[in-house]
Amino acid sequence: MSAYLGFDTSNYTTSIAGYTPETDSMCQIKKLLTVKEGEMGLRQNDAVFQHIRQLPVLAEQFLSGFPRITAAVGASDRPTQQDGSYMPCFTIGASTARTVAATLGVPFHSFTHQQGHVAAALYGTKHVDWLERPFLAFHVSGGTTDALLVRPDTEEIIRCTLVAHSLDLKAGQLVDRVGGMLGLAFPAGPALEKLALTASGTYKPRIKLENGGCHLSGVENQCRKMIDDGAPPAEVALFCLMSIHAALVGMTEFLFATYGELPLVYAGGVMSNSILKEKLSAQFGGAFAPPVYSADNAAGIALLTSLR
Repeated sequence: MSAYLGFDTSNYTTSIAGYTPETDSMCQIKKLLTVKEGEMGLRQNDAVFQHIRQLPVLAEQFLSGFPRITAAVGASDRPTQQDGSYMPCFTIGASTARTVAATLGVPFHSFTHQQGHVAAALYGTKHVDWLERPFLAFHVSGGTTDALLVRPDTEEIIRCTLVAHSLDLKAGQLVDRVGGMLGLAFPAGPALEKLALTASGTYKPRIKLENGGCHLSGVENQCRKMIDDGAPPAEVALFCLMSIHAALVGMTEFLFATYGELPLVYAGGVMSNSILKEKLSAQFGGAFAPPVYSADNAAGIALLTSLR
């Protein structure tokens, strides 16, 4: 059986995946980049250096146990499909994937990190058929809080058009900054969620929206004030997540009002949060991928490579 390889080297994770269409099976391997204690992320040169060190080791581990015949290789080579989108860390995965393809004598295809997130979420929710029609998607992570109109594309499989986004702080940045205030390790998402699940407060934050976009920087200041005023960490954590929920509600309502109630999928690491998933699912019925396909991964790239 033939398989399709995908590579993704984001600012947080080194990942490789293999997709076999005949059995609709996906396997993957990935490793988080190391962030020093007390820091809230990585500079690009540090991320690039870590990918250079990690990717060959992961490739050896993955390919040595991958029995399929590789038909094509793909990689994410930039963050999004917007003009000028670029991050150096993606060049490591793309150059390695291109070399693997040339060595094997098979085609190489490039996609964006965002396309990969959307495709992985559809695979994880068993909605790959949505790739053949227009739908709405959210990509919510450390670097993006994007609302997208996604349509089929003959050349790139899907075209993700940005229609609204965070106008300042991204949702993942907010989670990590508030987590840092509370003494949580980076990335703070899982620990902040665990803390919030023990809270007892009821919060209905008001988030400023502008043409479908949201402002989240004020939430950081509100959380800092809560901490200074002696609020329990669990309550601060829940207020932070409910603020993100309020922003996503407003953005989703904007999408439905503008484009109609098209199928809706939520992708990106932040959307693996159980609190957000429960509340947004109840309100809008959107599709949420399992965490393994929400966080940074190469599965979507492998799937798109098979379709290309």
